[in-house]
Amino acid sequence: MSADSAAPSPQATPAGAPSIEAVLFDFSGVVTTSPWPAMTATAGGDLAFLTGPYHEDTDHPWHRLERGEITLREWLTAVQAAADEAGRTLDMAPLQTLLSDLLVHDDVVEHIAGLRADGFRTALVTNNVREGASAWRAMIPVDDLFDVVVDSSSVGMRKPNPAIYAHTLDLLGGVAPGRAVFLDDVEGNLAGARRAGLHTILVGDPPGPALVELDLLLGRGDGTATASQRATPGTAAPGDVVTGGATTAEEEATPGRAAPGRAAAGGAGA
Repeated sequence: MSADSAAPSPQATPAGAPSIEAVLFDFSGVVTTSPWPAMTATAGGDLAFLTGPYHEDTDHPWHRLERGEITLREWLTAVQAAADEAGRTLDMAPLQTLLSDLLVHDDVVEHIAGLRADGFRTALVTNNVREGASAWRAMIPVDDLFDVVVDSSSVGMRKPNPAIYAHTLDLLGGVAPGRAVFLDDVEGNLAGARRAGLHTILVGDPPGPALVELDLLLGRGDGTATASQRATPGTAAPGDVVTGGATTAEEEATPGRAAPGRAAAGGAGA
């Protein structure tokens, strides 16, 4: 379906709910499992040593890598130099199988296909690295699922910069921010989307409860979760509160607690 296809009928949305035309998704941690455990292991438990403050958009080497300003090799050189200076040992083995170890969430893929079939505009907004593009794109039928794909390393912008969400909505044909919702497993990325005016849903592990929340927002479901969707949530991305549902104003104002081994994106498409 093209970006200028007809938007869903407002009658599909419950009274009082926003009339959503576009649904934007993160990649890893939402469409797939998260790459953060591998990266955390590489850094000996200190993920921020590799990525810097992920909820910000700075000149940290990882942020520059995701904006496509430096190569993966240049980032590796920079992070190894920093480790040597700090007397740290990095275990690069987990990074070597990072992409191949990710598992696709089939329920999310099916959900996206259903949204597109129902007339919603869909987009993928991923913080990624240029060198991984062909590998992660091969994991799912990208062009069948999304009207628009925005890769940070291609557009020179990264989440949580509000500009990347505005750029995505422009590519979708000028969808108004208030008529779009963004799903991500990193609260900092959702905060950036809210600053751009979008609705947001924080995705947990498993992602089923977030899909239920999405359907309620879109007027597509009754809020009844399946057994798999009610399964015990997994761990959270750094700084996140995993609710499996919409992020409330309270959650936006109060930083969440980071549970071990969960995160979003980076080199595998956050």
